[in-house]
Amino acid sequence: MSDLSVGAPVPVRRRQSFFRRNKLVITPLLFIAPAFAMFSLFVIYPIIQSIALSFTQWQGIGPKTFIGFENYRQLWHDPVFWKALVNNIYWLVLFLLAPVIGLFVALFLNQKVFGIRLVKSLFFFPFVVSQIVVGMIFTWFYDPSFGLIAAIIEPLGWTIPSILADENWATIGVIVAGLWPQTAYCMILYLTGLNSVNPEIVEAARLDGAKGWWLLVHIVLPQLRAATFIAIVVTIIGALRSFDLVAIMTEGGPYNSSNVLAYYMYDNAIFRYRVGYAAAIATVLFMIMNVYIAWFLMRLLKSEKGSH
Repeated sequence: MSDLSVGAPVPVRRRQSFFRRNKLVITPLLFIAPAFAMFSLFVIYPIIQSIALSFTQWQGIGPKTFIGFENYRQLWHDPVFWKALVNNIYWLVLFLLAPVIGLFVALFLNQKVFGIRLVKSLFFFPFVVSQIVVGMIFTWFYDPSFGLIAAIIEPLGWTIPSILADENWATIGVIVAGLWPQTAYCMILYLTGLNSVNPEIVEAARLDGAKGWWLLVHIVLPQLRAATFIAIVVTIIGALRSFDLVAIMTEGGPYNSSNVLAYYMYDNAIFRYRVGYAAAIATVLFMIMNVYIAWFLMRLLKSEKGSH
């Protein structure tokens, strides 16, 4: 027996390389690395640089002077900053009408009748046009001399105020213009979500006597939870990032009555050469948006855990 064991071939254990032993960990990291590098270069680095700039006094050229929290102290006492912040809250609240209107438009368009595709394409129109075009269209709508609204109501004996020149109406006028493309975006989300609604559940509810509002609230809307979640989050972020329409329609006026944080930051950086002050405004806006981003990520992680 001892002779046979000596003559048998002994298996040689080849030592595995470091990559083979850790490939389950290294391979995903290699795929993520390019995206993370780009994200760090174009997102994280500018954020850090903007926060650092907010502690300096800088005109865009020349040396920077470190002034600590002086920019934030000036912001605290700046009435235009508080006016812009309040306007951003108006945007936030009124912009949330977009998911509601978008839902009802999507329910209306989710029909199988002749010509509905043509109607859908008309509702898609504001989503594909530029915000600049939207701003110019609504500026014409609101014009008290030759605008569309004036042309409609003047024959009835009514007059329209100069909406964009009125301190009390300018912000509302710009928000209504912003609601048009945002509603179209939410409508597209809901139309996509309606395609995933289970028709068997809806039919079973109808057989049990469900109809109308009860059917919508208790059967259809729970199945549109994902679309609703995305629509609300994107709408909130869009409201806080509002800039284009303000720049096109009012430039923050009259008398800063329609100013928002994004435009006030741009105005200080480009026209007043107060880059450090503008960076402080950007940092405050970033911190406010972080609240919603953190909430969004928490809900996303929670929903993913619940699905497993």
